[in-house]
Amino acid sequence: MLKTKAIRKIFITTLSLFILLVVYSIPNTINNNVLRTNLEVENTTGLYTNNIYLLNNDNYLVKAKILLDSKNIEDKIKKIISNLTISKSSKFSNDLKAIIPKDTKLLNMSINNKIVTLNFSSEFLNMKVDKEKQIISGLVYSILDLDDIDGVIILVNNKVLDKYPNTKEELPKILDKKIGINKEYNLSSRDNINKVVIYYINKSGNNNYYVPVTKYVNDSRDKIKIIVEELTTSYIYENNLMSFLNSNTKLINYKEQENIMFLNFNKYLFDGNSKVMEEVLYTISYSVFDNYDVNQVMFQVDGKNINTVGRKDLK
Repeated sequence: MLKTKAIRKIFITTLSLFILLVVYSIPNTINNNVLRTNLEVENTTGLYTNNIYLLNNDNYLVKAKILLDSKNIEDKIKKIISNLTISKSSKFSNDLKAIIPKDTKLLNMSINNKIVTLNFSSEFLNMKVDKEKQIISGLVYSILDLDDIDGVIILVNNKVLDKYPNTKEELPKILDKKIGINKEYNLSSRDNINKVVIYYINKSGNNNYYVPVTKYVNDSRDKIKIIVEELTTSYIYENNLMSFLNSNTKLINYKEQENIMFLNFNKYLFDGNSKVMEEVLYTISYSVFDNYDVNQVMFQVDGKNINTVGRKDLK
């Protein structure tokens, strides 16, 4: 009797262990494809990510990420436009909004010499006056974050969109990042105007988003000097834009060499743990890549190499 009970107990234990082994050996496809609330991709296999630009509650276009399930450039563009189009089934958290007017359809597209032509239905013109520049900028910047696209032509019912729908301000036929994003004008004269793109942090709920701001300033200095000065200025928390760069940080020197921007800072680039915060690395690197034709940023402190950020690292 005791022998029978012992055998039965061993059998049950062995069976339980076998079942647990089988369960834990099955790939958890649900968890592997979950998006975090700030749209960063976690443990995804066989999928690709791309940056898109969505409106937040402060009416800034912020950088977010989406999943793409194809390497085909046309499929990627269709998926980006689908995510940018307002619909009832929003895929994003409450603090981010799609931008293309609802019911807009992409009638067709063509790609020639890295220029994509997008032909939209008439619903595309249903823009509010205060949103039209953000809509165009968000669409163009989202498409241009693809490696194989250098410009965008927008058609509406086969006619080139050469003006903003409401203000009638003229648009170039081929749109690129020269149109700017989240534009801000700090001008006192028409002379020595410098256009600089600077990335800040926007905090919404528990999430931090990177926000590009195109600033027009009367400042003829090299753009990297303006970028660092802006990010170290203590009074930048207006409109919920932030920088984590210590206000005592100084750019000692810099140079471009072999497609690399070398930036040499003083010790205040470090945080309290002798490290450089990711937010600091990314706000500077994003800003450099939007203003300079380089593929890497080398961060140095007192002449010693500390971190390297590549353009592809930020895709």
